[in-house]
Amino acid sequence: MAAAAARRGHPAANRVCCPEHPDAHLIEDYRAGDQICSECGLVVGDRVVDVGTEWRTFSNEKSDKDRSRVGAAENPLLSGGDLSTMISRPSGSAGFNEDGSAKYHNRRSMSSSDRALVNAFREITGMADRINLPRNIVDRTQMLFKQVNDQKSLKGRSNDAISAACLYIACRQEGVPRTFKEICAISRVSKKEIGRVFKLILKALETSVELITTGDFMSRFCSNLNLPSQVQRAATHIARKAVELDLVPGRSPISVAAAAIYMASQASEEKRTQKEIGDIAGVADVTIRQSYRLIYPRAHELFPSDFTFHTPIDQLPQL
Repeated sequence: MAAAAARRGHPAANRVCCPEHPDAHLIEDYRAGDQICSECGLVVGDRVVDVGTEWRTFSNEKSDKDRSRVGAAENPLLSGGDLSTMISRPSGSAGFNEDGSAKYHNRRSMSSSDRALVNAFREITGMADRINLPRNIVDRTQMLFKQVNDQKSLKGRSNDAISAACLYIACRQEGVPRTFKEICAISRVSKKEIGRVFKLILKALETSVELITTGDFMSRFCSNLNLPSQVQRAATHIARKAVELDLVPGRSPISVAAAAIYMASQASEEKRTQKEIGDIAGVADVTIRQSYRLIYPRAHELFPSDFTFHTPIDQLPQL
């Protein structure tokens, strides 16, 4: 019938369809691999290949068994492409030699260098997850670590310190900087060690990072303090004007941002204490007070013109 249809130029010759109902919709039974006519139930095709996933894996399953047999995606940062073959233990006589030893053995599936990279990448992913950093930050951090590892210029430094420093650099290069204290809180190395390795990496890779400003942290700090947008805009304006007027020479952008938030919040209804701001910004109360004392004498020049004062400038804390 198909040959006759082909000679007549029938459309059924070019597609699978029911010979009695060529326009009927075909139902695909993926379990049996059949294509069935929806009108008469005739099986018009069998052994259809299922192009879906073979087995699915759910990350929240309690079982430790991974039912997926395709493995993880290829990692271009590893020398072997992260591809390997694991041979299971033999179960029959065909898998053993005459002396009882197994015929086939697994070679070392990963070099020591790649194993160190995999462990570092796992540590980087864990640190990024703790502070909810996006995937592009993780990818850049892993690329930086790979470059440092290939140069072998930081021998003697722990991989944990290099991972933390690379994460700090990646955050600044991607425009979402984090403070050393924030990186230190999610890593297993000290702030001082991260700072040392950070400078060594910049020198080894001959790269640079953009200077951080008060605006890089303002929105995040204000959001964590549950401050309204008006206070955030005022704090941003205060910090920017203080830098333009050179009122805070030598002070870190983080301490200036914290002092600006304190001043703006004290002038509004949503007041925050130095300790609350210090806990979020990662600076000491005395640091906020020192920066605040520098900008307070010219406070009337720092607030935006459209700011609604709940507390007048002359009644702000003088510290």
